[in-house]
Parts: sequence; C-alpha cells; structure tokens
Amino acid sequence: MIKTIVSEELPVCELLEIKKNIIQGERSGPRLCVVTGTHGDELEGQFVCFELARLLYQNVQHLCGNVEIYPALNPLGVDSISRGFPGFDLDMNRIFPGLRGGHIAENTVYAILEDLSGADLVLDIHSSNIFLNEVMQARISSDFAEGLIPYAQLLNIDFIWIHDAVTVLQSTLAHSLNSRGTKTIVVEMGIGMRITRAYGERLVKGIFALMRRLGMWDAPPAAEDTVSKPILSTEGEVLFINAECSGVIIPEAEHSSLIKKGQGLCKIVSPFEGKILQDVHSQADGFLFTMRTYPIVYEGSLIARIFRARRGGE
Repeated sequence: MIKTIVSEELPVCELLEIKKNIIQGERSGPRLCVVTGTHGDELEGQFVCFELARLLYQNVQHLCGNVEIYPALNPLGVDSISRGFPGFDLDMNRIFPGLRGGHIAENTVYAILEDLSGADLVLDIHSSNIFLNEVMQARISSDFAEGLIPYAQLLNIDFIWIHDAVTVLQSTLAHSLNSRGTKTIVVEMGIGMRITRAYGERLVKGIFALMRRLGMWDAPPAAEDTVSKPILSTEGEVLFINAECSGVIIPEAEHSSLIKKGQGLCKIVSPFEGKILQDVHSQADGFLFTMRTYPIVYEGSLIARIFRARRGGE
C-alpha cells in the first residue's frame, strides 16, 4: 500500500511528495521502517529497498507486522543528483526535528519525523560521498549504544562504529528519533552515486535476520541465513589518516582489508613534475574500513580510517 506522508506545493504547479510503501503481514506484529535517500547523491539504499520489497511480496505469508519502505526522503535531491535539499542549499539531515508550519524544508522533515516516530525499529541507510569508499557499517551514538548494538550485530555488516554525540548529530533524523525513544540505526556503505549490489544483498539478508529477532519473520532459518559478526569499535580505536600535501593519489592498499603497520596505503604524486610527494603508510596494524577513491587531494584531505584493535593488557 503506497501512502503519501508529505505533499508540499512547489512554485510552478508541481508537488514535492514523499511516499512510503507499507507491506502488511498476514498477522499483526511489530513495525519496521527502512528509510533512505535523505541525501540525493547516496543511492546504495535504492537497491536495498527494491530487493527487500521484492522478497517480502514473494513471501508475505511469513511476515508478522508491517515493513514500511521509504526509498526517497529527499526525492528532489535524488532527481537532481544533489546531496542537499534543492532550492534551499540545506543538508536535509541537519535540520531535524524541523518545524510544523515552517518553511518547506522544516515542515517536510517535521512530517517525516512524526510519521516514523513510534516504530519498533528504524534503519536509516546512507552511502558515503563520491570521495570515499566505506565498508558496511553501523554508526551509533554512544548515548544510545546499549539498546542498539544487539540489533546492529544482526545486520550482516563489517563494523559497528560507536561515536560520541556532537552538536551536529543532534539535528539528524537518527538522533531525533532515538531521543524520542524510537530505536534507529544508521547504516553506511559503499560510494556516493553508485550501487554496490553485493553490499545491498548482504544488508537485505541482515534485515531478515533482524526481523526474525523482532518476531516479524517466521520462515524457517536456513544455513545460508547465517550472518557475519561485525567488529565493534569499543574494542579499539579509530585512526584517521590525512594527506600532508596536495596532489593525485595512486592507491596501493586494498579497501576493507587487514593491513600491517608501515604498509603502503597510497602515494600522493605530482603529475606535473613526475615526483612522489608523499608515501602514505598505515600507522598501525588494523582494519582498513574507509579508503579514499577520488584521486585528487588537498592538504588535510581524509585518505583512510583504520580500526586498530586493542592488544591484551592495553
């Protein structure tokens, strides 16, 4: 069942409409919401929505409760391949909880928040930007970690990053919902403006595992339904590696791999002079979960993030 949750008039006889697809089970049960498209240049969630809806419709007899799919919270951004809310130069995920009766962006996010509030669980799916490649990960504020980690561990992802809440995060959809008592997990994966099918298929498998945990999915589990256990960031520290100069990156390390201290990550070179400006090496043994893919960098640009596990006694 398709339902419109926001309808706003645009200047030239058009409408901004945000819709959701409510897939109803044959028996009552919890409510799971899957949202994506908050940033118009993040498309990984589009495949997840497609594959999840396809499999649910084929096997709806096993569904207890409702799965609500929101493929595009920012449809104008998706249409125009722009990260923010077109026409207002705003990042939609920085203006929650919004304002009823405010300008169009504020009123839109207010309506979205009201519609999602009260769900048993919300998955907020994002991609990286066009510059970085991210492994499949859940990002959870330390304020809400205790209640969310058990669910995130079922999602068939690689990494759970627990971070401290900062001011900017307080204006996101996830923080606003969690503050209201609606459990919300942010999932980030892949690259901006791309779809990584393998990631999408893995996450859908994890969503079904999560639904089974919530009591929403009663299909008998099969061997292939087993999900991988993610690395938890509380067991170590995240290291940030930034460029020391401007230039062009020549990659050396493989993304999402285990690397050794001193191993080469990339070289920053000068095409003009044919010189290597910086050899970028890992500062520790660890898991390379973020890697720059866009080859142009400036001094200070993020090149990589590495998870360094604690050793015994540290």
